[in-house]
Amino acid sequence: MINTNQIKPDMPVVCSKDGQFAIVDHMEGKNTIKLTKDKTGQHHYIPVNWVTSTEGGKVKVDRPGDEAMREWSVTPPIV
Repeated sequence: MINTNQIKPDMPVVCSKDGQFAIVDHMEGKNTIKLTKDKTGQHHYIPVNWVTSTEGGKVKVDRPGDEAMREWSVTPPIV
């Protein structure tokens, strides 16, 4: 289980192949990470259950970056 208190703003988000594809903006509730705006000015959201590690000052997810970017959300989850 990931300690979400370790997920901090400006941490790099890396894929299962160790490539960075995003940066943490902040935690959105208990189960969602809001990412900083991309080049087009759009925020994205990923679920905490994708996270496998927060070691080394990075948020590592369980999938390749291209897959994560296909599956991330552009709207926060409805709580």
